[in-house]
Parts: sequence; structure tokens; C-alpha cells
Amino acid sequence: MIKVLFICLGNICRSPMAEAYFKNLVNEAGLSAKFIIDSAGTSDWNEGKAPHEGTQKKLNEYKLSFQGIYSRQITPSDFSQFDYIIAMDEQNLIDLEHIQQQTTQAKMLRLMDFVENAPIKDIPDPYYTGDFDQTYELIEAGCQALLQSIRTEEKI
Repeated sequence: MIKVLFICLGNICRSPMAEAYFKNLVNEAGLSAKFIIDSAGTSDWNEGKAPHEGTQKKLNEYKLSFQGIYSRQITPSDFSQFDYIIAMDEQNLIDLEHIQQQTTQAKMLRLMDFVENAPIKDIPDPYYTGDFDQTYELIEAGCQALLQSIRTEEKI
């Protein structure tokens, strides 16, 4: 089982969008049985909340399910349970290093680190920018590159 955890600040915009998109991508590739996919935030601000209405609207536009996705804060045990902890921006990575209580085998990278020659490495937070279109486009590119990288690395 390959376990992937997407991370952003509040876990209502970017990381649940990435979770929903990646689940769909993995399903379309016929690999759902090989993955556990989740998302979390570095803060507890939105604990238990559904994705932001802008995220829901964008996911609905592409007919991507977000059923069962609710905000939660990352926990120390996540660092040992997941193989890939994928942050949306550099600040998320810095926050993860402060939250992490012991060394982890998980690969901790930004989603856009998987995109060769990416124009930007940090996915802007649409909670502040209001630009859910840009966020979706970046997440789409990042998730496709992430799946390709995992398929190559894990030989699936």
C-alpha cells in the first residue's frame, strides 16, 4: 500500500482539492487498491469542516467527488504512517518540520517539486487569492507528475 498525505495550512482549499483530484487520477489508472490518500492541515483552524465552497465548486465543475473529505490537523503518527507527505508550499514544509517529533521515512516535498520546469514551486492559497482556477491547474499538473513519479519509483 502506498500512502500519500497532502498538506496545506487549513486543509479546506488546496490539500482537499489535491486529495480529490489524486484519488480520481489513481482510480482512472486502475490503481485504487494500491493507495491510501488523505489530506491534512498544519493548523487546526478548520477541524471537521468540509472543503471551502470555492474548492467544492471547482471539484463539482470537473465532477470530482469530495465526499468524506473533512479538515483535520496533521498528527505526529502521520509521519510514520504515510510514505509521501506532499505540501502545497514552502511554508507548509517548514511547519511540518516543526510539527514532526521524530525522524520519518516519508518523502516530504512540495507538490510542484514533481513538475519538471514548473513556473512556480508554491501553489498559492486561493483562500487568500480567490483564484481557484490557478490552484486547480497547478494541482492537476502536480498530481499527474506525482503519480508518474510514484509509478516509476514503486514500479507499478
